Amino acid sequence: MSDQFQQTARDVLTIECNALRDMAERIDQSFSKACQMILSCEGRVVVVGMGKSGHIGGKIAASLASTGTPSFFVHPGEASHGDLGMITPSDLVIAISNSGETPEILTILPIVKRMEVRLIALTSKCQSNLGKISDICLDVGVEKEACPHDLAPTTSTTATLAMGDALVVAVLQERGFTRNDFARSHPGGALGRRLLLYVKDIMHSGDKIPIVQQNASLKDALIEMNDKSLGMTCVVDSSQKLIGIFTDGDLRRAFETNLDLNNSSIKNFMSADPKTTTPDTMAAQLIKIMREHSINGIFVVDEEQRVKGALNTLDLIRAGIV
Repeated sequence: MSDQFQQTARDVLTIECNALRDMAERIDQSFSKACQMILSCEGRVVVVGMGKSGHIGGKIAASLASTGTPSFFVHPGEASHGDLGMITPSDLVIAISNSGETPEILTILPIVKRMEVRLIALTSKCQSNLGKISDICLDVGVEKEACPHDLAPTTSTTATLAMGDALVVAVLQERGFTRNDFARSHPGGALGRRLLLYVKDIMHSGDKIPIVQQNASLKDALIEMNDKSLGMTCVVDSSQKLIGIFTDGDLRRAFETNLDLNNSSIKNFMSADPKTTTPDTMAAQLIKIMREHSINGIFVVDEEQRVKGALNTLDLIRAGIV
């Protein structure tokens, strides 16, 4: 039985992949015109759709809104009962209907067109009533649904969603929408945290930095590490410039030798010229640096190598970066 489940999954994915490949080959000037129409819209992009198409429409509207194009979804059934007032002449409507004959959509379109609102249709039948009344029709037709009865919207909804994603990405690229722009649209989520937080926002600073002088003993370093609980301490010279780092790993290696905690100098056990970062480094970029160098902690320095902060992997986890 489990083998049949797996084969069904492969069949579904193959059908949908083939449908997307076929749709990609049909992309033409209509797609370019649709992108230009979205870019030139002075109002909002209003997406409408019923049933499964409505769910897809909601996602397309949300993706547009989060990437620099003001957009929202309107349920066509509610539109004919008052919500049509949300649409203004400066807006653009994207109507989604696989058949192109969805009654709830066709009911509101004459009023929409009377307001001279431009209309983009996403349908499998550009010769349908929806396709004919639209300014631009994007063909999202598929050969068959992945459903064995060729009934449940599966391949068709995947194709429509993919076409929506294609519009979103093409438009955001033309707008020059940046990572920082995206972060401003997502300040409360993990994506926003990854794109907005800098090292200076999450580092330990001031008295919370574990730090010892180069003439300190190994015992002094252990006390400092224990007090600051970061699993490391930095070693500085007389001008407070970073010259080394001593970590839990260095401690384990030190105990493999015959040492005297009180008289052994930290300089004999520290790692010189450690990897560092700056306060204005993006916290998300720091993850890559720490992984590449297989380190769990790092010190933050200024242009003169003076220590300004410290942080470890746990700090990145707490900040929601990892």
